[in-house]
Amino acid sequence: MTNVYEGESPSRLEGKLSAMIVCWILGFGSLISWNSMLTIGDYYYNLFPDYHPSRVLTLVYQPFAFGTMSILAYNEAKINTRRRNIFGYSLFVASTFMLLVLDLATSGRGGLGSFIGICVIVAFFGVADACVQGGIVGDLSFMLPDFIQSFFAGLAASGALTSALRLITKAAFEKSNNGLRKGAMLFLAISTLFEFLCVLLYTYFFPKLPIVKYFRSKAALEGSKTVQADLAAAGIQTKEDHNEQNERLSNKQLFIQNIDYALDLFLLYVLTLSIFPGFLYENTGEHKLGTWYSLVLIASYNVWDLISRYLPLVKFLKIESRKGLTIAILSRFLLIPAFYFTAKYGDQGWMILLVSFLGLTNGHLTVCVMTAAPKGYKGPEQNALGNILVLCLLLGIFAGVSLDWLWLIGKKNAF
Repeated sequence: MTNVYEGESPSRLEGKLSAMIVCWILGFGSLISWNSMLTIGDYYYNLFPDYHPSRVLTLVYQPFAFGTMSILAYNEAKINTRRRNIFGYSLFVASTFMLLVLDLATSGRGGLGSFIGICVIVAFFGVADACVQGGIVGDLSFMLPDFIQSFFAGLAASGALTSALRLITKAAFEKSNNGLRKGAMLFLAISTLFEFLCVLLYTYFFPKLPIVKYFRSKAALEGSKTVQADLAAAGIQTKEDHNEQNERLSNKQLFIQNIDYALDLFLLYVLTLSIFPGFLYENTGEHKLGTWYSLVLIASYNVWDLISRYLPLVKFLKIESRKGLTIAILSRFLLIPAFYFTAKYGDQGWMILLVSFLGLTNGHLTVCVMTAAPKGYKGPEQNALGNILVLCLLLGIFAGVSLDWLWLIGKKNAF
């Protein structure tokens, strides 16, 4: 059968809650490895004090993520989404495990060789991120907005939970020998296990949920070829050719029609990544919290980023106006002078407040844009648009981490 759910209302299909939980876990797994790297930044600053690890590793990660995503977004209509996502999560498993192996092989010693090895592994993180984020977001864009919201909430949860665990492990291991290293190893081991869980869930469980089969079958009828492997895994056969495939909008047309959403995501992440995490590690000075200060700032951002991704579920808090979204995102640039003067003259309480607001606005506006943009399009177009928007998001991140280096101007011993 081409579509076993044709004509059946998605609200009557089983598996919505299970699908939302799996989407949350898949989102969590998409960033758990990278957020673990950011959260154990104090360990890497201890090993490589002269190499600006937070800034350099982020700058290594993003070109590979953006370059890979550019290729995948351009060819999204021809790519087997199932194979793409499984490869991405499997690469996360292998790369995170290799970080553990590298640290064990070098016995936790610093040095240029170890740092270059970490940079190479981080480049693989970037490739995996592009495969997974674009693939999953494109896949979920022709399903329910709740699925996208759950996926992006999972992304933020990976940051919040890793920050909480880092605070716990720092307290537990702070006075022990090699305490920083023990905490870092625990993080990387947990990340590897979660990535492996994502491989299993996406491969064997998610495709067989009735509501997922419904939307993928619907997308196949509308001309999508990217879902055929997932439908086959669920026991559904599809025809190779669909007349409606020729009627879909091109990627260029989709980009032009949604250029405001694309710019929104670009500007949103340019600002966020020009501050987080590099500025928070290196430009906020020394305060009463001592070595805990940067960890508290990172945790504050991550917790509010997570909370804010659930706010659009409250209807009157969701921004649906395209003009309203653009105004809100542009107004965030006032945070740049606010952070500068707070770092120079303010105390730690004001900085924590600013960082919390940065996370709050980042998460809320991201979900508002990503759930609003795909409405009104056919399945293949929604998949393509999801990939285009993730590409713009990654471009914003790349630009942001590059601009982050400007904070070092005028700082003594910057290089």
